[in-house]
Amino acid sequence: MASTKLKLLVDVHSHVYLPRYTALLRSRSSVPLIKSLATPDGESEDRLVILDNEPSGGRPVGPQYWDRNEKLKFMDKHGIDVTVVSTANPWLDFLPPPDAQKLALELNEDLEKYCSTSPKVASVQIPRLYGFGLLPLVPDVSVESVLASVNQISQLPHLRGVIMGTRGVGKGLDDPALDPVWSAIEKAGLVAFHNGHVLPLALGFPFETTTAITRLILAGVLDRFPSLKLLLAHSGGALTALSSRLSSCIVHDPVVASRLEHDARYYIGKLYLDAVAYGPEELGFASEAVARSSRYKTGVQETATQTPLDVKRSLGSKRMLFGTDHPFFPPLSATEKWKSVVENLQAIEDVQGWSSADKDGVRGGNAVELFNLVP
Repeated sequence: MASTKLKLLVDVHSHVYLPRYTALLRSRSSVPLIKSLATPDGESEDRLVILDNEPSGGRPVGPQYWDRNEKLKFMDKHGIDVTVVSTANPWLDFLPPPDAQKLALELNEDLEKYCSTSPKVASVQIPRLYGFGLLPLVPDVSVESVLASVNQISQLPHLRGVIMGTRGVGKGLDDPALDPVWSAIEKAGLVAFHNGHVLPLALGFPFETTTAITRLILAGVLDRFPSLKLLLAHSGGALTALSSRLSSCIVHDPVVASRLEHDARYYIGKLYLDAVAYGPEELGFASEAVARSSRYKTGVQETATQTPLDVKRSLGSKRMLFGTDHPFFPPLSATEKWKSVVENLQAIEDVQGWSSADKDGVRGGNAVELFNLVP
């Protein structure tokens, strides 16, 4: 999958709160909201509060969350050529359907402008910023409203996908009501980027993704929409590590087994994973789990010992993409580089079994092809 023509560093996991969205959060008196607090030295500090009774009083936020120049400075500092940005949680979860639909359409237009007016990569003359659009995924929203946003996003040239949480329209990503949405996303060729957002951050987000995508697989979504492009944050959480256990459990549940065309492990190879795992061992294992999927397709006769480790890992690397999770987890000093960049790039470099071409693919070539980032 990795492009042989463009050797770029592409960040597929990077967030923004656009000014229109920030203004809404500032106007609110209940969570989620942005409020100003006085610091011990008498300064004012903005805090993003998403949940009630957050012990930290909320997350400190500043211009790096909404100022495009700050995003570009971050990219320049770390040698990132192109970033595919997405709104961070809580997205539109807290709004009634009419407000969510209206704001999704407005924010998608705002994001298109944010990206389309960005500088270009000088060597290849493509924009430095692309985006994932928003869908009004809230309880009781009409399918027609969601489809209107999918159609809008598909026609905005710098938006190449959609950002989605794990709730869908209130009943999870396996909800049959989402089938028309999956169909429209698949038909438009958009990438659906999934990120946890309800459970506590460090471990909660990855496990939330694990559960949500497991339910999606068990519901047969990837059988009904085989060309759907799903990109999972945080390297898919624990999904790759637990996929064999999942498969074994399904064997003992005829109702679930009858819904699936293949062994559950087959579907891992249908997914794309960001490489925000911070360690080469985790990335190597994830690439193996992705690569082995082919032998679990119904009717295939292949054993684990038939394929060398480096071949398996190389194959799996084609579905992994560099990310940073910017602007979260900033360094303590303005002069430092961000660990999310340094450690994830080092992890990519140190994966045993990945060739130089594989690593170039994960750093950017895979994203160039997945998102069709061409002049």
